[in-house]
Amino acid sequence: MIRSMTGFGDASSHANGVHYFVEVRSLNNKYFKANIRLPDEFQAVEAEIDALLRQRLSRGTVTLSASMSDSSASAAHTINRQALGKYVEQLKQLPQVGGGEIRLDLTALLALPGVLQPPGDEEARLERARAALLDLTAQACERLIEMRVREGRALVVELRSQYDAIAERLTQIAARAPAVVAEYESRLKARIDALLTESGLKLEPVEVVREIAAYAERTDIAEEVMRLREHLRQFDEYLREGSDRPLGRTLDFLAQEMLREANTIASKSPDAAVSRLIVEVKGAIDRIKEQVQNVE
Repeated sequence: MIRSMTGFGDASSHANGVHYFVEVRSLNNKYFKANIRLPDEFQAVEAEIDALLRQRLSRGTVTLSASMSDSSASAAHTINRQALGKYVEQLKQLPQVGGGEIRLDLTALLALPGVLQPPGDEEARLERARAALLDLTAQACERLIEMRVREGRALVVELRSQYDAIAERLTQIAARAPAVVAEYESRLKARIDALLTESGLKLEPVEVVREIAAYAERTDIAEEVMRLREHLRQFDEYLREGSDRPLGRTLDFLAQEMLREANTIASKSPDAAVSRLIVEVKGAIDRIKEQVQNVE
Protein backbone atom coordinates (compact mmCIF):
# COMPACT_ATOMS: atom_id res chain seq x y z
CA MET A 1 0.00 0.00 0.00
CA ILE A 2 1.33 3.42 -0.97
CA ARG A 3 1.52 5.75 2.06
CA SER A 4 2.71 9.32 2.19
CA MET A 5 5.41 10.38 4.64
CA THR A 6 3.59 13.56 5.69
CA GLY A 7 0.89 13.35 8.30
CA PHE A 8 -0.48 14.47 11.66
CA GLY A 9 -2.18 12.73 14.56
CA ASP A 10 -3.04 13.58 18.14
CA ALA A 11 -4.69 12.02 21.18
CA SER A 12 -5.58 13.06 24.72
CA SER A 13 -6.95 11.57 27.93
CA HIS A 14 -8.20 12.81 31.29
CA ALA A 15 -8.27 10.77 34.49
CA ASN A 16 -8.21 11.61 38.23
CA GLY A 17 -7.62 15.28 37.55
CA VAL A 18 -4.66 14.68 35.21
CA HIS A 19 -4.86 15.65 31.52
CA TYR A 20 -2.38 14.20 29.00
CA PHE A 21 -1.99 15.33 25.39
CA VAL A 22 0.23 13.90 22.62
CA GLU A 23 0.62 15.03 19.01
CA VAL A 24 2.75 13.47 16.28
CA ARG A 25 3.79 15.13 13.02
CA SER A 26 5.86 13.66 10.19
CA LEU A 27 7.65 15.08 7.15
CA ASN A 28 9.77 13.65 4.35
CA ASN A 29 13.10 12.06 5.15
CA LYS A 30 15.16 9.39 3.42
CA TYR A 31 15.51 7.64 6.78
CA PHE A 32 13.69 7.62 10.13
CA LYS A 33 14.42 10.46 12.55
CA ALA A 34 12.50 11.09 15.77
CA ASN A 35 12.32 14.38 17.69
CA ILE A 36 10.62 13.76 21.06
CA ARG A 37 9.61 16.63 23.34
CA LEU A 38 8.49 15.61 26.83
CA PRO A 39 8.07 17.43 30.15
CA ASP A 40 11.29 17.24 32.17
CA GLU A 41 9.80 14.91 34.79
CA PHE A 42 8.92 12.33 32.13
CA GLN A 43 12.23 12.13 30.23
CA ALA A 44 12.60 8.52 31.45
CA VAL A 45 9.83 7.49 29.04
CA GLU A 46 11.59 8.89 25.95
CA ALA A 47 13.36 5.65 24.95
CA GLU A 48 10.12 3.66 25.08
CA ILE A 49 8.27 6.26 23.00
CA ASP A 50 11.10 6.28 20.46
CA ALA A 51 10.90 2.49 20.15
CA LEU A 52 7.13 2.66 19.66
CA LEU A 53 7.48 5.28 16.91
CA ARG A 54 10.11 3.19 15.11
CA GLN A 55 7.84 0.16 15.33
CA ARG A 56 4.90 1.97 13.70
CA LEU A 57 6.66 4.30 11.25
CA SER A 58 9.54 3.28 8.99
CA ARG A 59 10.56 6.57 7.33
CA GLY A 60 10.23 10.30 7.82
CA THR A 61 11.16 13.04 10.27
CA VAL A 62 8.75 12.41 13.15
CA THR A 63 8.17 15.05 15.82
CA LEU A 64 6.28 14.07 18.97
CA SER A 65 5.20 16.61 21.56
CA ALA A 66 3.59 15.68 24.87
CA SER A 67 2.17 17.79 27.68
CA MET A 68 0.49 17.17 31.04
CA SER A 69 -1.57 19.27 33.42
CA ASP A 70 -2.39 17.97 36.89
CA SER A 71 -5.20 19.69 38.80
CA SER A 72 -5.47 17.01 41.50
CA ALA A 73 -4.46 17.52 45.14
CA SER A 74 -1.68 14.97 44.71
CA ALA A 75 0.20 17.41 42.47
CA ALA A 76 0.85 19.79 45.40
CA HIS A 77 4.46 20.13 46.55
CA THR A 78 5.25 19.81 50.26
CA ILE A 79 6.82 22.67 52.22
CA ASN A 80 9.98 21.59 54.01
CA ARG A 81 9.35 23.35 57.31
CA GLN A 82 12.82 22.70 58.68
CA ALA A 83 14.51 24.16 55.62
CA LEU A 84 12.19 27.16 55.59
CA GLY A 85 12.74 27.75 59.33
CA LYS A 86 16.51 27.61 58.84
CA TYR A 87 16.35 30.25 56.11
CA VAL A 88 14.16 32.52 58.30
CA GLU A 89 16.51 32.09 61.25
CA GLN A 90 19.50 33.10 59.16
CA LEU A 91 17.66 36.11 57.76
CA LYS A 92 16.80 37.33 61.28
CA GLN A 93 20.47 37.25 62.21
CA LEU A 94 21.36 39.69 59.42
CA PRO A 95 22.25 43.21 60.62
CA GLN A 96 19.30 45.59 60.23
CA VAL A 97 19.78 48.47 57.84
CA GLY A 98 18.47 51.86 58.92
CA GLY A 99 16.95 50.44 62.05
CA GLY A 100 13.87 49.14 60.21
CA GLU A 101 12.33 45.75 60.60
CA ILE A 102 13.03 42.95 58.12
CA ARG A 103 10.16 42.05 55.77
CA LEU A 104 10.19 38.56 54.36
CA ASP A 105 8.85 37.82 50.86
CA LEU A 106 7.06 34.46 51.06
CA THR A 107 7.28 33.88 47.30
CA ALA A 108 11.03 34.37 47.36
CA LEU A 109 11.34 32.10 50.37
CA LEU A 110 9.43 29.27 48.65
CA ALA A 111 11.78 29.56 45.66
CA LEU A 112 14.85 28.88 47.80
CA PRO A 113 16.55 25.50 47.27
CA GLY A 114 15.05 22.68 49.30
CA VAL A 115 11.99 24.58 50.56
CA LEU A 116 9.45 23.01 48.20
CA GLN A 117 9.65 19.24 47.94
CA PRO A 118 8.03 17.36 45.03
CA PRO A 119 5.13 15.03 45.81
CA GLY A 120 6.22 11.88 47.58
CA ASP A 121 4.62 9.58 45.00
CA GLU A 122 6.81 10.69 42.06
CA GLU A 123 7.54 7.11 41.06
CA ALA A 124 3.84 6.23 41.00
CA ARG A 125 3.08 9.41 39.01
CA LEU A 126 5.78 8.46 36.51
CA GLU A 127 4.32 4.99 36.09
CA ARG A 128 0.86 6.43 35.48
CA ALA A 129 2.32 8.90 33.01
CA ARG A 130 4.28 6.14 31.23
CA ALA A 131 1.15 4.08 30.64
CA ALA A 132 -0.86 7.12 29.52
CA LEU A 133 1.83 8.51 27.19
CA LEU A 134 2.53 5.18 25.50
CA ASP A 135 -1.18 4.57 24.93
CA LEU A 136 -1.71 8.09 23.55
CA THR A 137 1.37 7.77 21.34
CA ALA A 138 -0.08 4.60 19.81
CA GLN A 139 -3.42 6.35 19.21
CA ALA A 140 -1.73 9.41 17.67
CA CYS A 141 0.33 7.16 15.40
CA GLU A 142 -2.84 5.42 14.20
CA ARG A 143 -4.37 8.75 13.23
CA LEU A 144 -1.15 9.87 11.57
CA ILE A 145 -1.04 6.62 9.57
CA GLU A 146 -4.67 7.13 8.51
CA MET A 147 -3.71 10.54 7.15
CA ARG A 148 -0.66 9.04 5.40
CA VAL A 149 -2.90 6.45 3.76
CA ARG A 150 -5.32 9.14 2.52
CA GLU A 151 -2.48 11.17 1.04
CA GLY A 152 -1.03 7.94 -0.37
CA ARG A 153 -4.21 7.42 -2.40
CA ALA A 154 -3.74 10.84 -3.99
CA LEU A 155 -0.11 9.94 -4.75
CA VAL A 156 -1.23 6.73 -6.46
CA VAL A 157 -3.53 8.73 -8.75
CA GLU A 158 -0.63 10.95 -9.81
CA LEU A 159 1.81 8.06 -10.18
CA ARG A 160 -0.75 6.10 -12.19
CA SER A 161 -1.21 8.98 -14.62
CA GLN A 162 2.56 9.12 -15.24
CA TYR A 163 2.68 5.34 -15.58
CA ASP A 164 -0.06 5.46 -18.24
CA ALA A 165 1.77 8.21 -20.13
CA ILE A 166 5.02 6.20 -20.21
CA ALA A 167 3.26 2.98 -21.25
CA GLU A 168 1.43 4.73 -24.10
CA ARG A 169 4.56 6.36 -25.48
CA LEU A 170 6.59 3.18 -25.08
CA THR A 171 4.04 1.36 -27.23
CA GLN A 172 4.46 4.05 -29.89
CA ILE A 173 8.25 3.76 -29.70
CA ALA A 174 8.14 -0.03 -30.08
CA ALA A 175 5.86 0.31 -33.10
CA ARG A 176 8.10 2.95 -34.67
CA ALA A 177 11.42 1.10 -34.17
CA PRO A 178 11.19 -1.36 -37.16
CA ALA A 179 10.37 1.47 -39.54
CA VAL A 180 13.57 3.30 -38.56
CA VAL A 181 15.78 0.57 -40.05
CA ALA A 182 13.53 0.18 -43.10
CA GLU A 183 13.72 3.92 -43.81
CA TYR A 184 17.49 3.89 -43.39
CA GLU A 185 17.75 0.98 -45.82
CA SER A 186 15.63 2.84 -48.37
CA ARG A 187 17.68 6.04 -48.04
CA LEU A 188 20.98 4.14 -48.21
CA LYS A 189 20.02 2.28 -51.37
CA ALA A 190 18.83 5.47 -53.02
CA ARG A 191 22.12 7.24 -52.25
CA ILE A 192 24.17 4.27 -53.42
CA ASP A 193 22.18 4.02 -56.67
CA ALA A 194 22.71 7.72 -57.31
CA LEU A 195 26.45 7.51 -56.64
CA LEU A 196 26.88 4.38 -58.75
CA THR A 197 24.99 5.95 -61.64
CA GLU A 198 27.27 8.99 -61.57
CA SER A 199 30.52 7.04 -61.20
CA GLY A 200 29.71 3.99 -63.26
CA LEU A 201 30.97 1.71 -60.49
CA LYS A 202 29.34 -1.43 -59.19
CA LEU A 203 28.73 -2.31 -55.54
CA GLU A 204 28.21 -5.83 -54.30
CA PRO A 205 24.80 -6.32 -52.62
CA VAL A 206 26.46 -8.07 -49.69
CA GLU A 207 28.22 -4.80 -48.77
CA VAL A 208 24.90 -2.98 -48.66
CA VAL A 209 23.42 -5.71 -46.49
CA ARG A 210 26.43 -5.53 -44.15
CA GLU A 211 26.05 -1.78 -43.73
CA ILE A 212 22.33 -2.06 -43.07
CA ALA A 213 22.93 -4.83 -40.53
CA ALA A 214 25.56 -2.74 -38.73
CA TYR A 215 23.17 0.22 -38.60
CA ALA A 216 20.36 -1.98 -37.32
CA GLU A 217 22.60 -3.31 -34.55
CA ARG A 218 23.73 0.17 -33.51
CA THR A 219 20.19 1.51 -33.34
CA ASP A 220 18.42 -1.58 -32.00
CA ILE A 221 16.40 -0.51 -28.93
CA ALA A 222 14.35 -3.69 -28.56
CA GLU A 223 16.23 -4.82 -25.45
CA GLU A 224 15.92 -1.43 -23.76
CA VAL A 225 12.21 -1.25 -24.58
CA MET A 226 11.73 -4.73 -23.14
CA ARG A 227 13.55 -3.83 -19.90
CA LEU A 228 11.64 -0.58 -19.57
CA ARG A 229 8.39 -2.49 -20.01
CA GLU A 230 9.45 -4.92 -17.30
CA HIS A 231 10.23 -2.04 -14.94
CA LEU A 232 6.79 -0.59 -15.70
CA ARG A 233 5.17 -3.95 -14.97
CA GLN A 234 6.88 -4.09 -11.57
CA PHE A 235 5.93 -0.48 -10.91
CA ASP A 236 2.29 -1.32 -11.64
CA GLU A 237 2.42 -4.28 -9.24
CA TYR A 238 3.71 -2.08 -6.43
CA LEU A 239 0.97 0.49 -7.07
CA ARG A 240 -1.60 -2.30 -6.71
CA GLU A 241 0.04 -3.92 -3.67
CA GLY A 242 -2.10 -4.06 -0.56
CA SER A 243 0.52 -4.87 2.07
CA ASP A 244 1.73 -2.40 4.72
CA ARG A 245 5.41 -2.69 3.87
CA PRO A 246 7.12 0.61 2.93
CA LEU A 247 7.64 1.00 -0.84
CA GLY A 248 9.21 4.44 -1.22
CA ARG A 249 12.81 3.31 -1.69
CA THR A 250 11.78 0.49 -4.04
CA LEU A 251 9.77 2.87 -6.23
CA ASP A 252 12.64 5.35 -6.24
CA PHE A 253 15.05 2.63 -7.38
CA LEU A 254 12.65 1.53 -10.14
CA ALA A 255 12.32 5.12 -11.34
CA GLN A 256 16.12 5.39 -11.57
CA GLU A 257 16.27 2.17 -13.60
CA MET A 258 13.51 3.38 -15.91
CA LEU A 259 15.39 6.62 -16.49
CA ARG A 260 18.56 4.64 -17.26
CA GLU A 261 16.78 2.67 -20.00
CA ALA A 262 15.13 5.81 -21.38
CA ASN A 263 18.52 7.54 -21.64
CA THR A 264 19.95 4.55 -23.52
CA ILE A 265 17.04 4.57 -25.98
CA ALA A 266 17.57 8.30 -26.53
CA SER A 267 21.28 7.81 -27.24
CA LYS A 268 20.82 4.82 -29.59
CA SER A 269 17.90 5.94 -31.74
CA PRO A 270 18.57 8.61 -34.39
CA ASP A 271 14.90 8.88 -35.30
CA ALA A 272 13.28 12.26 -34.63
CA ALA A 273 9.88 10.76 -33.79
CA VAL A 274 11.41 8.35 -31.26
CA SER A 275 13.45 11.23 -29.79
CA ARG A 276 10.30 13.31 -29.22
CA LEU A 277 8.53 10.38 -27.58
CA ILE A 278 11.46 9.49 -25.33
CA VAL A 279 11.72 13.10 -24.15
CA GLU A 280 8.11 12.82 -22.97
CA VAL A 281 8.90 9.49 -21.32
CA LYS A 282 11.83 11.02 -19.43
CA GLY A 283 9.66 13.92 -18.32
CA ALA A 284 7.08 11.49 -16.89
CA ILE A 285 9.83 9.51 -15.12
CA ASP A 286 11.19 12.71 -13.57
CA ARG A 287 7.72 13.49 -12.22
CA ILE A 288 7.55 9.98 -10.79
CA LYS A 289 10.93 10.44 -9.09
CA GLU A 290 9.70 13.68 -7.58
CA GLN A 291 6.48 12.13 -6.27
CA VAL A 292 8.03 8.97 -4.80
CA GLN A 293 10.22 11.11 -2.56
CA ASN A 294 7.07 11.53 -0.46
CA VAL A 295 6.25 7.80 -0.34
CA GLU A 296 7.03 5.97 2.91
